[in-house]
Amino acid sequence: MPLRLLSGNQEANLLSQKDMGVEICSANPATMVIKKQLHPRKLSGNVQSFSQVGLQHRNLLEGLLNRRWLLPSPESKIDEVVLVEKKTPDKAALPLVFSFSRNKEGQRQLLYVVRDDLLHPLINGNKARKLDALLPLVEDHAVTDVVTCGGCQSAHTAAVAVSCAEGGLRSHLLLRGEQPEIATGYNLISIMYARVTYISRPVYAKREEMLLRHAGSIAGASGSVIRLSDIIDDSYSTKASEHVCTDSSAKRVVVVNEGAGEAVGLLGLVRLVEYLSQDHIFGKSLPIKLVVDAGTGTTAVGLALGALCLRLPWKVAAIMLADTIEGYKRQEERLISEFKRLYGLEYLTLNGVTGGVVQWVERIRPRKFGNVLKGEVEVCREIAQQTGILVDPIYTLAAWEQATLACQEEAERGVKVVMLHTGGTLGMFGLAQRYKTHFHAKWQN
Repeated sequence: MPLRLLSGNQEANLLSQKDMGVEICSANPATMVIKKQLHPRKLSGNVQSFSQVGLQHRNLLEGLLNRRWLLPSPESKIDEVVLVEKKTPDKAALPLVFSFSRNKEGQRQLLYVVRDDLLHPLINGNKARKLDALLPLVEDHAVTDVVTCGGCQSAHTAAVAVSCAEGGLRSHLLLRGEQPEIATGYNLISIMYARVTYISRPVYAKREEMLLRHAGSIAGASGSVIRLSDIIDDSYSTKASEHVCTDSSAKRVVVVNEGAGEAVGLLGLVRLVEYLSQDHIFGKSLPIKLVVDAGTGTTAVGLALGALCLRLPWKVAAIMLADTIEGYKRQEERLISEFKRLYGLEYLTLNGVTGGVVQWVERIRPRKFGNVLKGEVEVCREIAQQTGILVDPIYTLAAWEQATLACQEEAERGVKVVMLHTGGTLGMFGLAQRYKTHFHAKWQN
């Protein structure tokens, strides 16, 4: 079913259309949220139609996307959420609650949520997208062990652990800080699926040295440590089968950077953009504002590159959570430069774009990374109860805030606002341990 904006009369008609999968949520009488689930039809093959794209870009995408993937399909569930006005005396809180604006035609601006949090029970969100091309490449080069790092409740390390186990690889996780008294959330998944070592913060601060040293200890005298960049370079010049070790007992260890902030990780996001730009979903002609939360910034850069390769009139807004704007811009420049080098795309230009391909945005209520402010857990709870969409206060609430604000700002220009839900669901378990007063029993009423 094609996506479309709904007029006021059409919204009223939806109230009785249960057969179309429409759900009315009205837990709070002051707020009514109409959520409509979209069911895009199944796709055939990995590479989709490029009929509206120039020949050069068609060949470019075919070369990038014609590969083996971790995810069997690029598709994702998409929810339409109509945000209905909620009166509040606190104007500063407006971006945190439901609100709406009307465009010139009197239509309400819908928020579209790409539910990548539902991709896999344990490997969800942008973590799955960044591993989509990375893990098959590692498997094809006879790697036996994968080493990576992250925080104690890192969704990245848990995703690597589960993906490696499902693919028959051993994973070794270096987790920052002390072992929790009670294992829960992503930490629990990590210790169940991988070999975990807890690293002191001073040692963890030198990540590259730490990772290489640990990888060397795993490889031993008879094994080898391989860089991802070497694997990618080799994959374009030599068949993977030529890299298989003759000594079946020798370990081949590859290091994956924290958060999978690798150029090869961008391919999964390019694949997602190509999928979303199909005519029966968002299409290639209408302007889109794609909102995403940013940890390492890799996801945002991948989305923007996908839009650039497809020549889409899409803008990517990334909410900065873990670094300064200077840091994110350096990361963007590094990833794009590495991406172009690895895949022979030096001719790829930014088509007149100045200042980078990503719009880096300050969080509405800035704070030190990892902190939760008063009232934010309650907002997450309200969103979950009224839409069935669970966001967390560390990452995805920031994207929700910015997306609802963008719905107001973009209503007059006819721009569709799309939020990419990057997952983080299991992180709520760790937050409940850390912020006990925020998850108080007073809710039970």
